[in-house]
Amino acid sequence: MTTEESGLARFGSRELALAGVLALAITTSAVAFPMLVDARPAYEIPVDQQSDPGDLAEPTGDDWGDVPAASVPLSSAGAAVPGGDDTAVEGARVEAARTSDQLYLRLSWSDTSENRSTESLNEFADAAAVQLPANGTDRPPIAMGSTSNPVNVWYWSGDDTTEALLAGGAGTTTEMEGTNLETAATHEDGRWNVVFTRPLAADGENVADATATNEMDVAFAVWEGSNAERSGQKATTEWYYLALEPDTSAAPYETILWTVAGLAIVLTTLVTVEGVRRTRGD
Repeated sequence: MTTEESGLARFGSRELALAGVLALAITTSAVAFPMLVDARPAYEIPVDQQSDPGDLAEPTGDDWGDVPAASVPLSSAGAAVPGGDDTAVEGARVEAARTSDQLYLRLSWSDTSENRSTESLNEFADAAAVQLPANGTDRPPIAMGSTSNPVNVWYWSGDDTTEALLAGGAGTTTEMEGTNLETAATHEDGRWNVVFTRPLAADGENVADATATNEMDVAFAVWEGSNAERSGQKATTEWYYLALEPDTSAAPYETILWTVAGLAIVLTTLVTVEGVRRTRGD
């Protein structure tokens, strides 16, 4: 074997090792980045774009049949109250739609009993709530926000109560006057369907504005009246997000993966050229 052949052989071994490292990097990127990105869509509530509201304000309106649904698990909020960990509802279905100026959210869950009365001390109405950041800044603490990052709470109760609330932490809820929040609810076939309707645009200070963002954080809560649930004794979700505008961009991991592959090709080419040059110099 000549000196040049020997040098090329040694160079080939080095190149093979380098190629293996680069291949491993590309493979790792191909596996890791989709896993990281796919975790986010798991918390997405798709928002259907509608040119006409139709009967979306009705809990069992036909137009809801074309709206995609997301299943969200619920668990005890862990409130430090007697029975705070004892909640009955384990999951709900969420559907969202919007027109050019209105947002519609339908929350649906299984409940064999229809509890509407609160006439006695031992009667509690079924209820549900939607929580949104008040100012659309950083994601607020899930437990009713904080003083520096408050939340809006849209509250519905089976006794026909509808409230728009502002909260800056647990136990700080205050009613917001003059909001345009509307609700409608039905209990059929052992299931509640509750629709929350509100304009996309904010109609006051500390009111969630859904017109200037592609995404908005959202969380949900349900109270089961037959289980004596009220106040902090409720089943809640984690933060999800409303995809208010369709995402037409490519998946981020694809861009990253192609970037890694491109860098690998460039590096391999540069090392090959340098290795050949040095071998021939020997």
